[in-house]
Amino acid sequence: MRIGLGYDVHRLAEGVPLVLGGVRIPHFQGLAGWSDADVLTHAVMDALLGAAALGDIGKHFPPGDPELKGISSLVLLERVGVILGEAGYKVGNIDATIVAERPKIAPHVESMRAALSGALGCSPGDIGIQATTSEKLGFIGREEGMAAWAVAAIEKI
Repeated sequence: MRIGLGYDVHRLAEGVPLVLGGVRIPHFQGLAGWSDADVLTHAVMDALLGAAALGDIGKHFPPGDPELKGISSLVLLERVGVILGEAGYKVGNIDATIVAERPKIAPHVESMRAALSGALGCSPGDIGIQATTSEKLGFIGREEGMAAWAVAAIEKI
């Protein structure tokens, strides 16, 4: 068994959809980035790749690649699952935390677990997702951005 840690942060912007864990969430702002800027899925991908010592998402999916502009992070997560499989690993479990002042994340957690597990071919029971605020402190507290951390355990196939 191996363990990896992932982290991602994106700024909030008007005029873009908010996507977290592959789920579109109604909100007046979304996360800005080259892809869909899904901080949760990006943190999960980095945790999985790190656990297998395969680099990070920037290595596999470089920002600025025209083929990746606006791409769903779930598509990239599926590719990470293939990369893991080719390296001889499968998902053991994932635990992730989203940090955001608004909107409320809890009503969307089960949909996120289903979306992430579907992309990885594992059970929703293998994925834990929590959400918290930063108590109005820092860039997250000022609602300038969101962040996510993820820990992933992988197992040899």
